[in-house]
Amino acid sequence: MPAKPVIPGSLFDFLMDLERHNHRTWFHENKQRHEDELRGPALAFIEGFAPALAKISPHFLADARKVGGSLFRIHRDVRFSKDKRPYKTHTGIQFRHEQGKDAHCPGYYVHLSPQECFLGVGIWRPEKDTLAAIRNGIDRDPAGWKKAARGKRFTDMFSLAGDSLKKAPKGWSVDHPLIEDLRRKDFIAVAPLEPEAVIDPGFAADLSKRMKVATPLMKWLCDSLGVPF
Repeated sequence: MPAKPVIPGSLFDFLMDLERHNHRTWFHENKQRHEDELRGPALAFIEGFAPALAKISPHFLADARKVGGSLFRIHRDVRFSKDKRPYKTHTGIQFRHEQGKDAHCPGYYVHLSPQECFLGVGIWRPEKDTLAAIRNGIDRDPAGWKKAARGKRFTDMFSLAGDSLKKAPKGWSVDHPLIEDLRRKDFIAVAPLEPEAVIDPGFAADLSKRMKVATPLMKWLCDSLGVPF
């Protein structure tokens, strides 16, 4: 019987040290720590969580590949940033839809850092056609959208988050009854997690329960995009 997927406390220890020593020399000297305390355990968690994810939806992937899978790389893209620190001081895991190629598709996202942990669900920064499909879906099915995004069980755990346009998007009236939702650039919701709960042996089961609570929103988004949930 496979072991239960667990996030070890050493993952947070490594991230705290990395935050204090965020430069290439230190990271090179601690590459084995990164492998043993962060990447290895995170990939094992992803692999071990696959059966629970399949019960939520068979169309989202727990991909334990070292490159190109569910685990985001620790290296920062500093090309267009004033912050030139080379490494992220958090771990990101995304269980994305099988038809998605990157982070900008429907998915479940687990953010782990010593300062903040949370579960995110939905679509972050959808591309133009995807964004249009979601907005048209809200206009076409306002009751379904409100039930998915504002249901009591959902809002008791999750809060809608992300950025919005300052004005009504092109082609939409400022008087639309759901203009605040149509202005969204991100269709995501977030549930905070306590670091102590993340390293608890029961975290995988708790994460699965939280993901199930988000099913109405995730199914609505998938339906609006014409992909299976």
